[in-house]
Amino acid sequence: MKKSDFHFELPPELIAQAPLAERSASRLLLLDVPVRTWQDRMFRELPSFLRKGDLLVFNDTRVLPARLYGHKPSGGAVEILIERVTGAHEATVQLGVSKKPRTGSVIVLADGSHATVLGRDESFFHLRFESPEPLERLLLRLGEMPLPPYIARHADASDMERYQTIYAREPGAVAAPTAGLHFDDHMLTQLRDKGVDFGYVTLHVGAGTFQPVRTEDLAHHQMHREWLNVGAGLVDQIHRTRRAGGRVIAVGTTVVRALESATVDGMLRPFAGETQIFIFPGYRITSIDGLITNFHLPQSTLLMLVSALAGREFILGAYQHAVQRRYRFFSYGDAMLILPQGT
Repeated sequence: MKKSDFHFELPPELIAQAPLAERSASRLLLLDVPVRTWQDRMFRELPSFLRKGDLLVFNDTRVLPARLYGHKPSGGAVEILIERVTGAHEATVQLGVSKKPRTGSVIVLADGSHATVLGRDESFFHLRFESPEPLERLLLRLGEMPLPPYIARHADASDMERYQTIYAREPGAVAAPTAGLHFDDHMLTQLRDKGVDFGYVTLHVGAGTFQPVRTEDLAHHQMHREWLNVGAGLVDQIHRTRRAGGRVIAVGTTVVRALESATVDGMLRPFAGETQIFIFPGYRITSIDGLITNFHLPQSTLLMLVSALAGREFILGAYQHAVQRRYRFFSYGDAMLILPQGT
């Protein structure tokens, strides 16, 4: 397949620049895959589309305030975006700088401490932060929430809460698993009262999730690496749910990537490690029975993933409908519920 097969026209004004006042106040496009229909609903209605015994699987990664600002000793401004924390004092990063620094160069941070450039791997740099405190603590003190590149503003204090799911607990992500941003405490209580069960994976979303597909032929695209953990307890939960006739509903594409990475020869097994899985049409997703997800970038790997689940033409038709109905797109935007087996 080709990258251009996944293009759609998106008016820039539909890209949500800020969250709604209430998490669950977003719209929800309900996709019934077998009959190829969609319905305009509200996210608050989600409990009515789920059943007692269904299992919602969330990604419990916690977003680090991963954007730092500094300068070269010569005075030139440097923006640091952490891609992955690789040690107590080291990270792989993207650098916003007029001239790329050489190995051994120093970047001075806002508090006067500095980071040393250890090396470079294509567009990423390896930095060692010369500070006695662990890097995660330094980020909490100096960092800014790493809003996606399509949000045309600096993060403010409200983003520290809103660009984070309410169930986030495992620090390590530099981008939010955004399907989970729609859930608030009231919604979770409603779902529990209905008998919907909850399970969790951890997948630390990297900044590479925003990297464009650079090859027209998808067979030549190489995915970025992300660390994940699918625990034995969740695997047992999923097996019990399916034996009892319940459905496994993934909250976000990161959950799909985690569960599919942990599936070997059609069998889901516990797994902790890295994944570079690339899911696009032709790949058969077997680990889930439904997906809650936001609307994704044109020609992106995430749009390709949802197309593998529901069919490219059907998904692009639903996206065209969403554009016509003025849905809000991307991280702070609206959601869709995809049900491959129907409602």
